[in-house]
Amino acid sequence: MLAIGLRIVAIACVAIMLAAVKVAGQRGVHVMESLFYRQFLSLPLILGWLWLGPGFASVRTARIGAHTGRTMVGIIGMMLNFLSVTLLPLAEATTIGFTVPIFATILSALILKEATGIHRWTAVIIGFCGVLVMVHPDANHFPITGVTVGISAAITVAFISILLRQIGRTEATATTVFWFTILSLPPLAIGLILFGQSHDPLTWGLLALIGLSGGVGQLCLTGALRWAPVSVVLPMDYSSLLWATLLGWLIWDYWPGGSTWAGAILIVGSGLYIAWRERVRSTVA
Repeated sequence: MLAIGLRIVAIACVAIMLAAVKVAGQRGVHVMESLFYRQFLSLPLILGWLWLGPGFASVRTARIGAHTGRTMVGIIGMMLNFLSVTLLPLAEATTIGFTVPIFATILSALILKEATGIHRWTAVIIGFCGVLVMVHPDANHFPITGVTVGISAAITVAFISILLRQIGRTEATATTVFWFTILSLPPLAIGLILFGQSHDPLTWGLLALIGLSGGVGQLCLTGALRWAPVSVVLPMDYSSLLWATLLGWLIWDYWPGGSTWAGAILIVGSGLYIAWRERVRSTVA
């Protein structure tokens, strides 16, 4: 129950972070600014977590090259995620993000050469049907650029999950989180120098919210995995659609249409089935 509670808090924090990114973007904040403050302001939380928990010795690594590659892809994925919520309604951007397990299944088969049976391929097809239902041709309120960016973000995050699976064979979660944060700051600082601007107090508050909510969310995600396996806490991730819908209604007075809900059912069902099949395979193995 503790793990499930932490995961729900984490997903709520991520939804708040993305809503703040969208509002900040509407107030003229460049995406590079949001990315920098997301990482920079979460650093004290991560350092405090290491100090109180596993200790700084736990982040020693002999695979700095692997962490550097993961960081480069992670920055791209985070940038695409931030752009998708600025280009699409929050609920729709969140729903497209649910396709990550679908793309992860495809990439696992192509890159890791994992055996993928008829069950998971069927789930992949159903998931893609969900995307088509949600962004059907006459859904003119969905800009094609936003949909393309959202799908690109999901593919990138799925690729990151493959990298994390490989890194996780030798590295602890705390090590990966620490090095991603540290290594991402220098390139993001360069982006801040190029695109940084002055802002009013409310906008600075939004940037602070992006960093703090993102940092708390990341720590809660990590903490949840300490108390329960992925298969137990993963279904809680889909609660993000509820948070995104609520925030979209409260902030922008927007409510998703029927096609979004129908597509979400297919996409979420596909993702949950893939997770279940993964658990069955690991149990049998």
